[in-house]
Amino acid sequence: MNNQDKIKQLIDLRVEAKLGGGEKRIEAQHAKSKLTARERIEMLLDEGSFEEYDMFVTHRCDNFGMEKTKFMGDGVVTGQGTIDGRIVYLYAQDFTVFGGSLSETYALKICKVMDMAMKVGAPIIGINDSGGARIQEGVTALAGYSEIFQRNILASGVVPQISAIFGPCAGGAVYSPALTDFIIMSKNTSYMFVTGPKVVKTVTGEVVTDEQLGGASVHGSKSGVSHFVAEDEKEGILLIRKLLSYLPQNNLEDPAPVHCTDPINRLEDSLNSIIPDNPNKPYDVKSVISSIVDNGEFFEVHRHYAQNIVVGYARFDGMSVGIVANQPNYLAGVLDINASRKAARFVRFCDAFNIPIITLVDVPGFLPGTTQEYGGIISHGAKLLYAYGEATVPKVTVILRKAYGGAYCVMASKHLRGDINYSWPTGEIAVMGPKGAIEVLRSKKIAAIEDEAERAAYLVQAEEEYKEKFANPYNAARYGYIDDVIEPRNTRFRIIRALQSLATKKVLNPPKKHSNLPL
Repeated sequence: MNNQDKIKQLIDLRVEAKLGGGEKRIEAQHAKSKLTARERIEMLLDEGSFEEYDMFVTHRCDNFGMEKTKFMGDGVVTGQGTIDGRIVYLYAQDFTVFGGSLSETYALKICKVMDMAMKVGAPIIGINDSGGARIQEGVTALAGYSEIFQRNILASGVVPQISAIFGPCAGGAVYSPALTDFIIMSKNTSYMFVTGPKVVKTVTGEVVTDEQLGGASVHGSKSGVSHFVAEDEKEGILLIRKLLSYLPQNNLEDPAPVHCTDPINRLEDSLNSIIPDNPNKPYDVKSVISSIVDNGEFFEVHRHYAQNIVVGYARFDGMSVGIVANQPNYLAGVLDINASRKAARFVRFCDAFNIPIITLVDVPGFLPGTTQEYGGIISHGAKLLYAYGEATVPKVTVILRKAYGGAYCVMASKHLRGDINYSWPTGEIAVMGPKGAIEVLRSKKIAAIEDEAERAAYLVQAEEEYKEKFANPYNAARYGYIDDVIEPRNTRFRIIRALQSLATKKVLNPPKKHSNLPL
């Protein structure tokens, strides 16, 4: 074979490898409204930037006649490329080859790109579309999963890890995405569960569909497993690109600033009247967020899950920040189990990757009741408390209205090393709300008043006295727990000034092997 023949052979092999499981299986993939692994990579990366690894790898299994059927690449496409000019490492499972099932060599391909990502300090993106472990390979397939899990664990907090679920992801396969920082699912075409509907029916007698058990809407709103729910794969891929724009390459870098055309001293007069006079009336905290961030752009995370707290990314003067905000529009903005978990994980990610945290506070307390107590609200609430207290990135807090009891402490208070803590004049910082406080403090006197009208008048008067004395920001400001009481319309400017002053902040936690987060 001469040199030209060898070159032709190479070209032919590449063409064959790029077909995966063949034209018929590609057509079947398209018939399910799903893209192929290579189409997904092409859509995700900058044009012409993909460098593929291990295109010619094949499986080593000779059980159950597997040696008779081999496909180059063995069911997963791996390599590197760029997104907006920044290098990323990625793998995309190919459902057209053995249903995307994971083999020993398949796992080794994934491990190779994960090792490379750690070596150079670049994000890892995994696109999942697989039927699970390749049964014919037995324990070697399970070992492959475990090798991937170990790398997910070691990469955690070192480089961003993003998982896109664009097809089935079941059994042990779900734990790799679960170990990553963000999960994106697509409606109608993706699902995740530890055990499928058939096993569920056999064990529990419960009849349930794939979608009901582990579809995108379930994990986006009920379990919180998925951070983003996309209408389709194209939107999911765009979400990955958008998300990465707010993140650094690794834990040793800061997020890259972007040019800002939005004036830092822009006043937002609507904020001066956004808080209702009635303290029990809700408002949408997202309106506050969009009013103060650059160009009104807010990239929300976990939009459909635990909606009593809002988390996501934005920019102030081109600087990437994470925002945590209580949502009075939903359950009055109380902290419950799900909200605590959601915000704690977000705060810890921001801290791991040098993203400053802006906290907007309007919280009446923790949600009471047996459901919450039996579910462990104490431990789960402690997660958020722990996350804020552990975080060493710049932390700027603005109290918009209520900040009551333990929830005041938890929401990035000065006592949890909040760097700069502001309050609007409408801030109410107290152990509890006026009504509850008066019922405790004046219980004997209230009981002694027999006339109902007289008792009602006394309660109103007592509550007003309590508000004047405690339910305002100035009492906390006297102790230095609030650095300044600011005019709401000037919030954007004050936050930007605070972030500028904190740009060189240096705080180190005590040396330790690792912390013992209240899990």
